[in-house]
Amino acid sequence: MINEEKPSNNRVFVKGQIVTEARYSHEVYGEGFYEMDVCVKRLSGQADVLPVTVSERLIASNGLKVGETVSAIGQFRSYNKLVDGKSKLMLTVFVREIVSGENAKNPNNVVLSGYICKPPVYRTTPFSREIADVLIAVNRAYNKSDYIPCIAWGRNARFVKNLTVGDKIAISGRIQSREYVKKISETESKTMTAYEVSICKLSACDGAASFDIEEEFDMNFKMAEPF
Repeated sequence: MINEEKPSNNRVFVKGQIVTEARYSHEVYGEGFYEMDVCVKRLSGQADVLPVTVSERLIASNGLKVGETVSAIGQFRSYNKLVDGKSKLMLTVFVREIVSGENAKNPNNVVLSGYICKPPVYRTTPFSREIADVLIAVNRAYNKSDYIPCIAWGRNARFVKNLTVGDKIAISGRIQSREYVKKISETESKTMTAYEVSICKLSACDGAASFDIEEEFDMNFKMAEPF
């Protein structure tokens, strides 16, 4: 088991191939942190390319480089970045440990518990598929929160649409990347990438998660010893 002192309301495991060089992100207490993109395969054969933030110490001690397969445990975090004069919500997998992924049942697993901070948006596709978008705030240490966009499908979407701001929910699913086209002007458009949690399991909480976060995480990834 992971050290119990580590937050249990935000748990991520990803296993994939590093596809970009490490890019400097920021420094905390003299330690540098870098961002790299990791390609994580889905069971369908498709893939999600996810931003992953790793400390320089973990990069050096594990020899992380382009083409290597990495298995990591961490959290799905958000931060604000100034882009073109506007504040933009950025998302990243913040790595806490590099581990052996041999026992992983699922190469992309996230479990969260947090509070709905915007009214859910429910809609149906032209093919009558039900979808609901929900933004949840997941508490972090030092009075910080991560704001995580999630998407629910089918009966989960019908459940989400009846929830309100302030309701606490527990979810499990996978982190997915999704490309979309943003219209810049009448003659110009730009392809962008969005990141969100695709919900597989969802339940409302009454003071505490109605399914066990630790158990849900370990069902998908039998913990191995760190390298």
